[in-house]
Amino acid sequence: MLPVPQGVRVWLAPGHTDMRKGFPGLSLLVQETLKKDPHAGHLFVFRGRRGDLLKIIWHDGQGACLFSKRLERGKFIWPATQGDAVHLTSAQLGYLLEGIDWRAPQKTWTPEIAG
Repeated sequence: MLPVPQGVRVWLAPGHTDMRKGFPGLSLLVQETLKKDPHAGHLFVFRGRRGDLLKIIWHDGQGACLFSKRLERGKFIWPATQGDAVHLTSAQLGYLLEGIDWRAPQKTWTPEIAG
């Protein structure tokens, strides 16, 4: 799990992205497509066409960070929107990175009444 600092927002870029892009190309997408500032300290998440690869860019105030994750099985759950970026909480980002449906996570166990 990627620790998200307090006050940092997480944005999902809609659709799919060319995963050959590095920080400069993804930053340009943030500016032109999402209409956000890539140096504002927020996390911007992009998904490849096949759905098994994510890239996250983040500018921490000192420099640019580029994170990537590829699932060995399955695909990352992605919104069907083609317009604006989707805002996530840090908890939803944790679900997304684990390959869990972040839109409606399910409990796998319910505790029984004690006694």
